[in-house]
Amino acid sequence: MTTEFKVCNCNRTMPLDAAAGTQLGAALGTAPIPIATELCRREVGTYLKTLDGVDDVVVACTQERSLFVELAQQKGTVAPLRFVNIRETGGWSAQAGQALPKMAALLAAAALPDPEPVPIVNYDSAGHVLIIGPADQALPWAQRLREQVDVSVLLTSGSESQMLGERSFPSFSGKKIKVDGWLGAFNVRWQQDNPIDLESCIRCNACIEVCPESAIDLTYQIDLDKCRSHGDCVKACGSIGAINFARGELAGANERNGEFDLIFDLSSTPLVHTHQLPQGYFAPGQDVARQFEDSLKLTQMVGQFEKPKFFSYKEKLCAHSRNGKIGCNACIEICSAEAISHNGNHVKVNPNLCAGCGACTTVCPSGAMAYAYPRTEDMGLRVKTLLNTYAKAGGRQAGLLFHSKGQGATLIAQAGRLAKAGWNGIPARIIPVELHHTAAVGIDVWLAAFAYGAANVSVMVTDEEAPQYLDALQQQMELAQTIMSGLGYAGVHVQLIRINTAAELDTYVNALAPAQTTEIRATFNVAADKRTTLEFALDHLHRHAPISVEQIALPAGSLYGAVVVNRDACTLCMSCVGACPESALTDNANAPQLRFIEKNCVQCGLCEKTCPENAITLVPRLLLTPAAKELQVLNEAEPFHCISCQKPFGTAKMIENMVGKLSMHGAFSGNINRLKMCPDCRVVDMMANKQESSVSDFK
Repeated sequence: MTTEFKVCNCNRTMPLDAAAGTQLGAALGTAPIPIATELCRREVGTYLKTLDGVDDVVVACTQERSLFVELAQQKGTVAPLRFVNIRETGGWSAQAGQALPKMAALLAAAALPDPEPVPIVNYDSAGHVLIIGPADQALPWAQRLREQVDVSVLLTSGSESQMLGERSFPSFSGKKIKVDGWLGAFNVRWQQDNPIDLESCIRCNACIEVCPESAIDLTYQIDLDKCRSHGDCVKACGSIGAINFARGELAGANERNGEFDLIFDLSSTPLVHTHQLPQGYFAPGQDVARQFEDSLKLTQMVGQFEKPKFFSYKEKLCAHSRNGKIGCNACIEICSAEAISHNGNHVKVNPNLCAGCGACTTVCPSGAMAYAYPRTEDMGLRVKTLLNTYAKAGGRQAGLLFHSKGQGATLIAQAGRLAKAGWNGIPARIIPVELHHTAAVGIDVWLAAFAYGAANVSVMVTDEEAPQYLDALQQQMELAQTIMSGLGYAGVHVQLIRINTAAELDTYVNALAPAQTTEIRATFNVAADKRTTLEFALDHLHRHAPISVEQIALPAGSLYGAVVVNRDACTLCMSCVGACPESALTDNANAPQLRFIEKNCVQCGLCEKTCPENAITLVPRLLLTPAAKELQVLNEAEPFHCISCQKPFGTAKMIENMVGKLSMHGAFSGNINRLKMCPDCRVVDMMANKQESSVSDFK
């Protein structure tokens, strides 16, 4: 596969020359890379020539992306174009002279092949829009939009300044509005609490003329604070029957609902309260600028649309629930789109609501929930490529700065430009890594990055992230830092940075001190399975750690730990074995034993909650010895032998407890010995007694 790299020093504002091109080529495993000076202007012809006979073209300029794409389209090239920013990310910084390894890393990552396609979620919108809000807001927008989309209006209050004119769009009124669904499939329910039903009203104005309190305006809604219930309006309406003061007294008479493709919510407080709003739902409130911005987006959402299915779910690994007991609830609690719900012993993700933040995959302890756009393996390859190329080009103490492709990318670009105004810009050792969402990458990728040689991992968040995401990321970082510190690596390795301005970002990244990391770089690849990646990373970091340590105490709620059993209380009923979703707890078919494999435990707590004797306690820790992979016997007992056939069928303690609890029960008081029999002998004894009773009754 041939990849052509087009690098420009942007009118000599970056320290890139022929020697730098040779170094870049060596780091990327190619011939020396020619360095252009005016690639987007005087030297654009050389760009066009490179489009022939290559598989990929990587252009180290994002400012002129549109121009380069347009030129390629005019030429009719089929070579994929990839763009990467080396200017604001380092070429303009105060350390631009030392930024060549970072530039090489960014170019290498940009040249990686596209991730494999993922399943698609489809939406179909016919453009039926419901505008919700007070009349003075909703009606003007209905008039503006009705020529472009199919408009309906749901008024939440009347207005003295607005009026309903010709019946050019369906109009409703109501309160207690509930909106469910997504683009092309919204269901709206409300209560028609005003006596005038706009669906029936013909707007003849008879009610307005006869109302003695002037309680009815030209939106044909009655102000109930003014109304004295004379009933003149009801009489004036006559056979039309649009006015009914008793509507609320009739069960279900005031319930309304409708199906719509899009929602334009002008309520002062959005009717949908999730941080991540559903596709097709716009809630600009009273902000006029946002109203115009959202209305433009809304008119463009007519037709068929698609988005990636951002997640994959392995039900067998899920530690959510067993037998009605809730264990891990992390994904449900963190989802800002409320796309994840309880579904028996597992969870259910609605792909239509999923916004692709990936937070569920980050907090999932078992790896049942995995990010699919891109897949974890693809992100791992990108991180590994960045760090390996950086080191190959002579870079040291690399720091990764994960950021969103939205506000995060904007702040990175602004901070880079500040370097031309006297600021430092992004340091040479800090490599920005753009994500679809900052919550999509967690402890497995972070620890893998340290195993690959990273000195720092920072995640930059802005006000676009949901609050629960910040809490989850902070908890994950505390866990990662506990592990790195426990292994003896000095310094602060992981940080969550909350940035609002480019100046704040500039200050932070230039004050960030490199932490200690392994001198031997790992060669493993990030796996699809989260626990496998963690095992590889932890094994490498432990093997090359500054100190020798066998275990590390972890904070509560960690994804590793032990199970401690109170042997005096445990009856070896094996309820915990049946509840364990990860096969960390097992029994022994040949003896009454409760066994445990620590590396499989995700600390979900299902065993603890299931145990009828409250004999189980969770101990979060990271065991780094081979014992973590070995079967441990947590409790065992001598078997109890059936008093009839002598076959072992339980433990002495279990039978003793059962006899003690049931001996006074009416069903067993006369047959207590049956509790000491195996199931087969118990049935035989019951049938024999029944036969004897029948013979006695016959005599």
